Amino acid sequence: MTTNCGNILNLEEARAIVKNDPRTIKLEEGWAIIHKAILQLRSRLEEGDLKCSVSAEEYGIVYSIVYNLCVRKNPCYAEQLYDRYRDSFKEYINSVVLPALREHTDDPLLLRELVKHWKIHKAMLRSMNPFFRYLDRYLERRSLPAVSEVAIMYFRDLVFRVERIKVKNAAIALIDQERELEQTDGTLLKDVVGIFVELDMDFYTNDFEVAMLEHTGAYYSRKAVSWTFEDSYTDHMLRIEECLRREKDRVARYLHRNSEQKVLHKVENELLSCYMTHFLDDEDSGCVALLRDHRNDNLLMMRTLFDRTPNGWDSIAKIFKQYVMSEVTPLVKQAEDAVNHEAGRRDKRLLLQGIASFVKKVIELRDKHMKYAVDVFQHYTISRAVKEVFEVFCNKEIAGTTSAKWLATLCDSLLKNDFSIKMLSRDDTIENVVEFVDYISDKYMFAQFYSKKLAHRILFDKSASVDLEQSILSKLMQKCGSQLTPKLRDMLTDLTRSRESQSRFQTYLNNNRNIHPGIEFAVTVLKTGFWTTYKSSQLNVPSELVRCVEVFKDFYSTETQHRQLTWIYSLGTCNIIGRFDGGPIEITATTYQTAILMLFNASEKLSYSSIRTHLNLEDEETFRQLHSLACGKYKVIVKNPDTTTVTRVDDFEINFNFTDRTGKVNIPMPLMMEKKTHGTATDDIYNDRRFVIDASIVRIMKLHNVLHYKQLVTECCQQIGMLSNSDFQNIKERIENLIEREYLERDRGQVDILRYIP
Repeated sequence: MTTNCGNILNLEEARAIVKNDPRTIKLEEGWAIIHKAILQLRSRLEEGDLKCSVSAEEYGIVYSIVYNLCVRKNPCYAEQLYDRYRDSFKEYINSVVLPALREHTDDPLLLRELVKHWKIHKAMLRSMNPFFRYLDRYLERRSLPAVSEVAIMYFRDLVFRVERIKVKNAAIALIDQERELEQTDGTLLKDVVGIFVELDMDFYTNDFEVAMLEHTGAYYSRKAVSWTFEDSYTDHMLRIEECLRREKDRVARYLHRNSEQKVLHKVENELLSCYMTHFLDDEDSGCVALLRDHRNDNLLMMRTLFDRTPNGWDSIAKIFKQYVMSEVTPLVKQAEDAVNHEAGRRDKRLLLQGIASFVKKVIELRDKHMKYAVDVFQHYTISRAVKEVFEVFCNKEIAGTTSAKWLATLCDSLLKNDFSIKMLSRDDTIENVVEFVDYISDKYMFAQFYSKKLAHRILFDKSASVDLEQSILSKLMQKCGSQLTPKLRDMLTDLTRSRESQSRFQTYLNNNRNIHPGIEFAVTVLKTGFWTTYKSSQLNVPSELVRCVEVFKDFYSTETQHRQLTWIYSLGTCNIIGRFDGGPIEITATTYQTAILMLFNASEKLSYSSIRTHLNLEDEETFRQLHSLACGKYKVIVKNPDTTTVTRVDDFEINFNFTDRTGKVNIPMPLMMEKKTHGTATDDIYNDRRFVIDASIVRIMKLHNVLHYKQLVTECCQQIGMLSNSDFQNIKERIENLIEREYLERDRGQVDILRYIP
């Protein structure tokens, strides 16, 4: 709302001048009227009426004079009028404004005087600019600053540049007073800051803001020295939160919005970042103490503050990681002690129970700390820290055994139909194992061990159920990805097909009774690519079994013409009846053991060499099989001489005195020797992976024809999935192997460039 100032001109005199002939008005005559109007306006504004306005008639008179002075041709007074307008402001500033400011040495009074004259200056411009609107048109043609810009420039250059240091210091002093909770004039501060911004944003940013931030840092640095040693960590956090809240409110009330983040960052740095390590490591109230005492409210406060602090999360993550490690390390030590103890007692069930208990405790601890990461800290850095810790511990060897191996062994025990690990829930333990597997770095090694155990369970009918097997594979796929389980799923699928084939074979025998071999037997047909490689041999099977083999071959030829059967006798079992002096006994034996026993149907006594020759076995296998029959738990045959080892000069005969109160025996095989015969899991892994890697490399090179070495390695890693830590080195080895085999060649000029050889 504006108010009329009263007349600023002698209207009679002004009317007379304009009425005669405004086009002939002289500069001195016209400027006298304009200057009088300026002086009258200035006087009214200095009296405090910043909203006063001139009447329409007065405006018309002054505007008409300015117009005619500018449009005259000979001479044109526009430039002289511009100079006098400019000089009027210069004169006012030098005679009124600067003396008024220099009279005040007290900071608030200086600021009030500055704000007062700035407001008068702006009000004067607002009232006078309409008078000189036409003069601005002339200035545009001459590329001169507009009249309003000139007035601002003079105030900035003659007043503000001279007094800004005092003004800046006075404003910062008021801010400090407010920080000390003293009574201050917030409106005055806002007006002063507004002058910096309005005159030149660079003044605010490069002059006032820089000084204010530097002073803010110094202020809170002094405070931090005392607060750090006076307060506990929690009290310090509360104090920081309060300081940040007040600074944010202070910016909103009288500073420019662009300063908010800079001010808050400065406060955080001085109160938090500089003393971060001191507070986080404090034994009584630091991060570890808060975690130990479950003080989630204080942890939430920590999260809020450190979320804005550079590298704050890294510092918390480091301490959190150390804390988690301190809790997990005893579990590993306990597990190692328990495994060593039970291994000494040779109690496999107690051993597996100890491993299962260790897995359960590790996963419970993981869940506990992941809950902190997700629910309290809510930051990926903490989640990553938890994951890194458990990746380290879940990949540690326990009593010399890799986690991949003993996890596969534990799964095998859980999935067998004779599951009897006391005090453990099968479903809960399986869930824990799957979670644990997710942290294993060499998942392909676990899959290899698992596949061996799975094959043994399902081939020898030791699995609790196919549904349970499928269930754990689904869980593994969801947790670890689909690359881990395809071969394992294929094994179950292949076994289902094999059982369907066996059902058809049984129907075939029922429909063709004339070809029935007279022995009940079943054949499991397995696809080579789905299963662990088993060693085959040219065993001379007994004639009774030869007939069974021939009958099945005839049947299988009706099923397919494109597959060849390879008989793995080492996996076969037979149920036979042994007639001893004490009565008949049902014996469950391997195909090799059965073949040896049936030789005694034709001869009462056989030498080692004759047994080996009849069966066409290697020495190692012959020693092994005879040892199980003559030196094992059930001595179905006796050897001469009667020693605990088998030699090439021994003779063997049936032990007719052999008895068993149950009437049934299952002759075991020495497992350590069997493992040696079939090679190590690591060997099998490399053999399986090298073919996959070779195929991937050749496929990629066929597509590109020419490729850089590093790009080939990268694309191969992406294609095969990189389930194993050793895959990266294996890829390089396989590339060199393919170069030697002349599938690839190096470019003559650049050895890192590879070419495919068609």
